[in-house]
Amino acid sequence: MFSKSNLVSTLVTAIWGFGGGYLLWGLLADPYFRENALTDGLMKDMPDMPYLIIGCIVAAFAFCTIYRSFGSGNYGVNSGLAFGFWLSIMHGLGDGLINHATSNMLDITGTMVNFGIYLVFYLVMGLIVGLIYGKMAATKS
Repeated sequence: MFSKSNLVSTLVTAIWGFGGGYLLWGLLADPYFRENALTDGLMKDMPDMPYLIIGCIVAAFAFCTIYRSFGSGNYGVNSGLAFGFWLSIMHGLGDGLINHATSNMLDITGTMVNFGIYLVFYLVMGLIVGLIYGKMAATKS
């Protein structure tokens, strides 16, 4: 769980989680979601940075730790992308549709746009983790 490859990939994916999240949701999607959200004032104007950073680290650590089991020693770009894809299906599409069905956050179009953003986000995260695990496994051999 606290192997060198897991800690390095956690650090890099946490940086992607923070920076990529800011890029995808904070810069690119924010104007769209502000116009298409069903609830006013849902998003904070300024996030609570300490909790955001801690959340990115926790999410990255969980992602990397689960990937380690998912990859089963066959680490690389393809397994990382596959892992990121399936997490985006679960979180971006599955949870998005559940949230759409049970809350007034986004309309169905916004839910699908958000899923697309999750897809890109998790594919990049999977790519990063697959590359790091693949490189570090190759240096052990």
